[in-house]
Amino acid sequence: MKAKAWLSAVRLRTLPLSVSGILVGTTLAGIYGHSNPAIFSLAILTTLGFQITSNLANDYGDGVKGTDNADRIGPQRAYQSGSLSQKELKTGIVLSVGITLIFIVVLLYLAFSTEILYLILFAVLGVVSIWAAIRYTVGNSAYGYRGLGDIFVFCFFGLLSVLGSMFLFTKYITFSSVLPATAIGLLSTAVLNLNNLRDFQSDKKSNKNTLVVKLGFKNAKRYHYGLLVASFLCMTLFMYIQMKHWYNAICMVAYLPLFNHFLKVYRTQNPLQFDPELKKVALSTFFLAVFFYLGFNIFL
Repeated sequence: MKAKAWLSAVRLRTLPLSVSGILVGTTLAGIYGHSNPAIFSLAILTTLGFQITSNLANDYGDGVKGTDNADRIGPQRAYQSGSLSQKELKTGIVLSVGITLIFIVVLLYLAFSTEILYLILFAVLGVVSIWAAIRYTVGNSAYGYRGLGDIFVFCFFGLLSVLGSMFLFTKYITFSSVLPATAIGLLSTAVLNLNNLRDFQSDKKSNKNTLVVKLGFKNAKRYHYGLLVASFLCMTLFMYIQMKHWYNAICMVAYLPLFNHFLKVYRTQNPLQFDPELKKVALSTFFLAVFFYLGFNIFL
């Protein structure tokens, strides 16, 4: 019974999205002739650690604040249902942080063992990432309750995930690499925005001032359209700059379900109907990353 509760708190369905940036960053490094299976594996494990820590902290933070209540449309959370206590979730968060720190240490040693400045910089980024994962909903000044969650997701699951993982291999970044990093960041932000559109009414009642609550339902939908379109344009521009063979662009097929999703959001007025769309955007982002990797590696 507890195992099922922990799996619920970990939120397995969010994990594929979290590794998308690592796949894209690794691909970018490969384009410039850099690869290292050990660094790739540890980068995946580290980002999974960040995501699991964030999920546990989110379950705890929203549960303690009463945001997860009967008005919430999404799946019932572990603390909300009573399947995990405050103490158990706190223990889970501490354990997750500890394991993630171990991954960070080993990863940075492999990537920067003789480059102290890079080692220090990425160690700081790792600690900040853990802090940000926890402080999204935990504490009196949780930034997720002040409409700042979108910035966190864009920076950490887009720019830092993609460009940071690329840098682990290459020790540099390029201008064109910012484009797919931005594309992944925008789609990851779209997942959060969709989640907040779904929870608009319950968040508003609970004083969780997400960006959707601040913008209002209609403007938040317009913002969502902008995230999808901007992501598509960024990836298209990257392909224009970097594409050498037609198969480099196979990742663009991942935007087809997103176009359908765009129309669905446009037609939807009932927040309840947004829940199935979350999986569509998250999986489309993941497959965009997978096909991006295959498109630049499958025939090499």
